[in-house]
Amino acid sequence: MRALFPGSFDPVTQGHQDILRRAALLFDEVVVCVMFNANKTGRFPVTERLGRLRAAATDLSNVTVDSHTGGLLVDYCGRAGIDVVIRGVRGVPDLDYEMPMARMNHELAGVETIFIAANPALAHISSTLVTTMKCDLSGSCQCVTCANTALWQ
Repeated sequence: MRALFPGSFDPVTQGHQDILRRAALLFDEVVVCVMFNANKTGRFPVTERLGRLRAAATDLSNVTVDSHTGGLLVDYCGRAGIDVVIRGVRGVPDLDYEMPMARMNHELAGVETIFIAANPALAHISSTLVTTMKCDLSGSCQCVTCANTALWQ
């Protein structure tokens, strides 16, 4: 079964990488896809995010990386033949945000959403926090990014 792990991934964090690795153990194929989010301002170009995701997935043979910056997630799923979406959740606020979208994706296209609970050691990390800390601490936050990306150089 193919699954989609969508997100803005701006930037890619160890939390994203952890969810991706765990999803890769559950599904035959996982497509990790940079999506457009109208509620977020992109900090890194899509091409850079794709490169960082490819680096994060180098040892995951059943993971491919793609982008979809126009249209709905269910449109991408339909074109790619994907029936399952993976979402990582750090806590109740994430679940409150994700549930209406999961319901709508199911209503529109029969796409199911599987929620994977964040590793407690990484649950405090968000892309927004990583970027804020980079700005405030001049790069001393490498521990919260994927180890094989050069985010803080």
